[in-house]
Amino acid sequence: MFCPCNSTFAGYNELKTGKLHIALVGNPNSGKSSLFNCLTGLNQQVGNFPGVTVDKKTGSTSILEGLNAEIIDLPGTYSLYPKRLDEWVSYKVLLNQDKDIKADVLVVVADASNLKRNLLFCTQIIDLKAPVVIALTMMDLANRKGIKIDIPALERELGVPVVAVNPRKNKGIIQLKKAIEQTAQHLYHIPARDFIDNNALCSLAIDEVKEEIPHISDYAAIHYLINHEGFELDEIVQQKIQRIEDRNKFNATKTQAEEILQRYSRIRHIMQQAVSEPDPLQKSLFTEKLDNLLLHRVWGYIILLGVLFLLFQSVFWLAQYPMDWIEIGFAELSQSLSNVLPESRWTDLLINGVIAGLGGILIFVPQIMILFGLITLLEDTGYMARISFLSDRLMRSVGLNGKSVMPMISGFACAVPAIMSARNIENRKERLLTILITPLMSCSARLPVYTILIGLVIPKTYLLGFLGVQGLVMMGLYLLGLVMALIVSYIAKWFIRINEKSFFILELPTYRSPRWNNVLPTMISKAKIFVFDAGKVIMIISLVLWALSSFGPGNSMQQVTQRYEVQKVQPGADINQLRKNYQTDLLENSYAGRMGKAIEPVITPLGYDWKIGIALITSFAAREVFVGTMATLYSVGDEDEGSLLLKEKMKAAVKPDGTPVFNLASGLSLMIFYVFAMQCMSTLAVVKRETKSWKWPVIQLIYMTGLAYLMSWVVYQLFK
Repeated sequence: MFCPCNSTFAGYNELKTGKLHIALVGNPNSGKSSLFNCLTGLNQQVGNFPGVTVDKKTGSTSILEGLNAEIIDLPGTYSLYPKRLDEWVSYKVLLNQDKDIKADVLVVVADASNLKRNLLFCTQIIDLKAPVVIALTMMDLANRKGIKIDIPALERELGVPVVAVNPRKNKGIIQLKKAIEQTAQHLYHIPARDFIDNNALCSLAIDEVKEEIPHISDYAAIHYLINHEGFELDEIVQQKIQRIEDRNKFNATKTQAEEILQRYSRIRHIMQQAVSEPDPLQKSLFTEKLDNLLLHRVWGYIILLGVLFLLFQSVFWLAQYPMDWIEIGFAELSQSLSNVLPESRWTDLLINGVIAGLGGILIFVPQIMILFGLITLLEDTGYMARISFLSDRLMRSVGLNGKSVMPMISGFACAVPAIMSARNIENRKERLLTILITPLMSCSARLPVYTILIGLVIPKTYLLGFLGVQGLVMMGLYLLGLVMALIVSYIAKWFIRINEKSFFILELPTYRSPRWNNVLPTMISKAKIFVFDAGKVIMIISLVLWALSSFGPGNSMQQVTQRYEVQKVQPGADINQLRKNYQTDLLENSYAGRMGKAIEPVITPLGYDWKIGIALITSFAAREVFVGTMATLYSVGDEDEGSLLLKEKMKAAVKPDGTPVFNLASGLSLMIFYVFAMQCMSTLAVVKRETKSWKWPVIQLIYMTGLAYLMSWVVYQLFK
C-alpha cells in the first residue's frame, strides 16, 4: 500500500473531509487541456501562480458521490529538468516545493501516439514515489498509426494504474475517476523499484541528502542535489546540501545524462513488452503530407500570409457589430441619464467619468474574445505551431523567436489582447521584447485618426490609373509600424540583460479538428482577466482625465460660464452655436486646456498648435478620442453634422500668422506621431499587469513618445 511517510505528497488526509487535490501534468500537446476541460466543464478559474506571469488554471469536479476534487492544470513540460519559467512552476509542485499547492494524486497525461517520448516524464514522476495515475490519450490517433498498446501489460511494467481516455468524446472518464479514488485510498502499491539505478549514479550523496531531508525518494534526492538553489529551503539546509555536493564531487550534467540513458534503456524494454508498432517505412500519414505543403519554402509563406490576413480581417469584421452595439448602448445610457438626472457635478462625473470609463473598458471585450477564440481554433488544429516555425528565422534575427509573430500580428487589431497572448513565449527576454514592440503595430483605434488626416492632406489621386494614393499612404503607415518594431527589437535586445538561453524547440502536433466546446470558456476567461484586472487601472485613469477636462485653475471656468450666460440672453443669439463655443471655451480653460497651451512650445516644431496638444492629451485614454476632441474644439457636433463638416472646419483652421494648421507637412507629422506614440492607457495597464511592474510600461511610454516626437519632427522638416 502507499505509505504516507514515504511520500512527498499530502496523502489521503483531505479525502476524509470530502475534498481531494489533483495535479494534472504531462507533455505539451498531450491532450492535458482537453482532459482538464472535460473534468471541470465551466467550473474553472484562471489566475496566475504567485510571483510569476504563468496561467494558473484550477477547476472543480466530482470524483464520486460525496467526493469532490480540486484540479490544477500544471503547465506542460517534457521532463523533470526545467528550463522555462512555466516548467519551473510544474517542477516545484512535483518536488513538493510549492507552499500553496499540495497534491494528493498526480494524473499524468500521456500521448499514446508518442508513448516512448511521454514515458520519460511518466517514469520520472513515478520515481518520486507519489500517488500516480496515467491517463492515456489519443488512442484513436495511435490506432490510425497502427500502434497497438496492451494496457494491462503497460500497467504491470509501470506499476501504476493506466486508463485510456478520450476527453473529446467523454470516454474513459468514469474509469479514470475510479482509479483516482482508489489511488487516493492507497489501494495501489508504490513501485518499490526505480526505473534507474540510483546507486550507479550517486548513492553516497543520495543517502546524505535523505538524512537531511527525510521522507523523500532517492530520485527526489537527486533533484535536490541538482536544483536545490531554486528551492525555498532553510539557509542551513542549503549549505549542507552544497557541502554534500562538494564532498562527493557531484556532477549534475553527468548525472542527468546517465539518468536519461538508463531511463530510455528501460523504456525500450517497456515498449517491447506492451506496445506493437508498425514498420517505420509504412506510408506517411495525412499530417505529413499536409506539412509538405504548409511548410513549403514558398507555398508555406503564401498560405501563412493568407491565414494571417483572414485572422486580421475577421477580428475587424466580427468585432465591428458588437463593438458598435456596446458604443451605442453606452451612448443611449448616457443620454437617458442626462435627461433624467439633474445637471450637477456628480451627474457629470457619473456620465462622463464612470460610464465613459466603463464603456472604454468594455468596448475592447469583443476584440479580445474573438481574437482569443480564433487563436484557440488555430492552436487546436495544430497550425499555430506551424506559424511559429515558419516565422522563427526572421524573428530570431532581431532578438525574438517564432512565437512572437502571433502577438505582433494580433496587435494590428488591438494591442491589449495581443500583449496578453505573448504569455505563450517561454523565454523571458523574448517575451519582454515582444511586449515592448507590439504597440508599434497600427491597431484599429488608429484608423479614425489615419482616415481623417489622410482625407485632409492627401489628394484623392491615382497612380497608374488604379493605385489610390490615399490607400497607399494607409498601407505605408501600417508597414512603417511593423518595420520600426523589428528595428526597435534589434536595438533593445542589446540593453535588456536577461541571461536566459533561448531554445526554440517546437513539436509539430498532429492536425486535428478543433474542440468547439473549449472555445467559449477560453474567450470568457480572457475577457474576465482584462475587465477585472486591467479595467481597474483604466477606470482610474479615465476619472483622472475627466477631472482634468472638467476643472480649471482659479475661477477661470466660472468666468467662462458667466460670459455664456450673458451671451445667450442677447437678442438674436444662436443658442446652439453659443453652446458649442461654450464647451470649447470650457475645455480651453480646463487643466487639460492649460496643459495643451503649456506644451504648445514643445509641439510647435512638429507643426501642431495648442488644440492639437489637447487632442494629444485627451487621446491618451484611447487614440480614437482624437476625432471627438477635434470635433469639440472646432465646434462641430459629431452626431448633428458628421465628419465631413469636421474636415472642412479643420481645413479652414489657420494659425495666428494665417498659415493653415493642417497642411501636408503637419498632417503627415501627426500621422507619424500616432503610428509611434503610446497613446493608449489600456495597453499600459495590460503591460503593467503582464510584467508585474510599472518599470516596463514607463520605459515603453518614454521610448515610444520619444520616437514619435523625433520621427514627426523629421517628417515635418522634410515637407514644410
